Amino acid sequence: MAPQLGGKRLEMLKEVLPALSRVGILWNSANPYSKLMHQEAQHAAHVLGAQVYSLEASTPIDLAPVLERSQGQALDAIFIVEDPLTFGAREQIVAFANSTRIPAIYGLREFVEAGGLISYGADITDLIRRAAGYVDKLLRGAKPGDLPVQQPTKFELVMNGKTANALGLTIPPMLLARADEVIE
Repeated sequence: MAPQLGGKRLEMLKEVLPALSRVGILWNSANPYSKLMHQEAQHAAHVLGAQVYSLEASTPIDLAPVLERSQGQALDAIFIVEDPLTFGAREQIVAFANSTRIPAIYGLREFVEAGGLISYGADITDLIRRAAGYVDKLLRGAKPGDLPVQQPTKFELVMNGKTANALGLTIPPMLLARADEVIE
């Protein structure tokens, strides 16, 4: 629901890796949101002067071979598009990124809690709170068609300091200052 986040995430990667020139985008080709995010991230990467490698997967079985093939691309970083496929395989994806020492950025904090480097995305707790307000309105008789569709309004930047140290990365102080949370 917020494809413009692709550009913001790549800008953050560029802050951490100023020489970023080759980025892989792991996305689910069966998910329309994922496709939209992939397109936005591709555009943003070209604006930043980075070459994009599409790491397309549409089933859990596709993930391991796609990740293995990515090793031959000499990637500077991986951008993981959040969706049910990648979320369900977050442990596998984070383990791959960390074991190959490829910095990665994710859309959900759960990836960082699993050991990932950085996430920037909608604050899920805020979305749940707002959804509860909708449920309240529906239980009080509001018609679903009368309620507007809402976009995320609160976003969070979460970093994993331990992972940054393990990858030999120094997070720029300006990026650290913007973080909502740094996991140590």
